[in-house]
Parts: sequence; C-alpha cells; structure tokens
Amino acid sequence: MGYTPEHMIRLAILADLHANLAATLAVHADVQRRGLTDIWVLGDLVGKGPRPREVLDWTQAHATRVIQGNWDARVAGATHRPQDLWPRSKLTPAGLTYLAELPYGIEEQFGGAWWRFVHASSRGLFHRLYPHSSLHDQLEAFTPNPAFGLTQHADALVYADMHEALLLDVEGRPLINCGSVGNPLDSTLPCYLILEFDPHSPVHSATFVRLTYDRDDEIRAAEESGMPFTREYIAELLTGAYQKRRARTGE
Repeated sequence: MGYTPEHMIRLAILADLHANLAATLAVHADVQRRGLTDIWVLGDLVGKGPRPREVLDWTQAHATRVIQGNWDARVAGATHRPQDLWPRSKLTPAGLTYLAELPYGIEEQFGGAWWRFVHASSRGLFHRLYPHSSLHDQLEAFTPNPAFGLTQHADALVYADMHEALLLDVEGRPLINCGSVGNPLDSTLPCYLILEFDPHSPVHSATFVRLTYDRDDEIRAAEESGMPFTREYIAELLTGAYQKRRARTGE
C-alpha cells in the first residue's frame, strides 16, 4: 500500500480507459504529481479507442491492481463484433490472455469495513447498476456472490461501467462510481477517484478529480487508426454524449 507521511492509505481508482492513451497519460501525470503510488484500474482498458496496445502496456507497467471490464472480456474473445475484432487484431496473444484472465473483483478491508471493487455490478460483467436502479438491486450489489469470488457482505461498493461519476448512500453504505478516464459521458473531461483511508479508524474520504488532456492528439490517433466507429468515438470525446454503435451484430 502507498502511505503518506500521515500514514493514510491512498488509492487512485481509474476505470474505462478505453484505449484513450492521451487521457490515460494525463491522469497518470496528475496521479504522480499528487504522490499517489497505488493505482487500481477497474476494467475496460481497451475497446472504443484507437490505442489498445499502448494503454494495455501502460496498465501492465503502472497499475497495482486490475480487474476485468466487459470490453476487456469482449475483446479477449467473449463476442465478435467489429468493435471487438479491431482491437483484438492489435494485441498480442499474451495481451489477450492477460485481459481474459483478469479477476472479476477485489474485496479488501479498510478501517474495519469491507470494500468491494467491481466493473459493472456484483451480478455480472454485462449487468448494469444505475443511479435509478431499484433499492433492491442496489442493496443486492453489496451481498456475496461466490460465483464471481465475492464472498463478503460489503460495506461499500466502488464500480465503473456507466462512465458517470456517482456517490450515493444506500442505507448507510457508500455506492461510488469512479467515472471514466478515456470515455467520460457525464462531461468531456476525464475523471478518476482518490480514496483515502485511515488504517486505524473507520474514516475514509472520496475525491473525484477531473482534468484536461490533449484531446486533439487522441482525435488524430483515432482518425489515422482505421478503427471502426471512428466518427462516433470522436463525437463522444467532443460532446460527452453517447453515440450508439449501430453495427448489425449489436451494440
């Protein structure tokens, strides 16, 4: 664990990098400037963006914990849409194996409380948990699901997938979405989360960080890449609004 001089545990929580190297590097520079040494990536390293190999290489070099996202599973072989096949062709067999073998979630105890970290929800990579989900669905997200290695009754849940930063209280339990680094859909600015824990008490804090990045560089990389759905990807970077992929094989 990375500790400040005050012995606080400090985690940088990143997710949904989506092969956007320019945004990933900008976030990494900010993380370094703040002296954070623990970088946890909650999935979707690849997919949608133009530089899957470079972002995967960055993750393997700098992340201390990584879990699997739905796009990671798709690109590794779970589905065969055009938007899966293109990044798959850019990765080595070793890279694809790495994505396929990433763990589903993380459960760690901080200050006597169990914190769970997943990509989409506690029910599956392709099951979404929304701010407007029913109270039943939200509470279910904290329960064990041994099929995915989630064995604890979680006191707090941190997840990704929606590309929207979120902090809710669910009957006394924090429900936190860390937002998206590479493909934010609640802003045009990359977002990541800093969690701080006092190892000797139940105190914690959650801080969302947004920052600018070289978006022109990312757009240029997309235009030169030959990847599918370039127009939709660039529109998302420019507007922060989701552009549905209308491939015959599905979204």
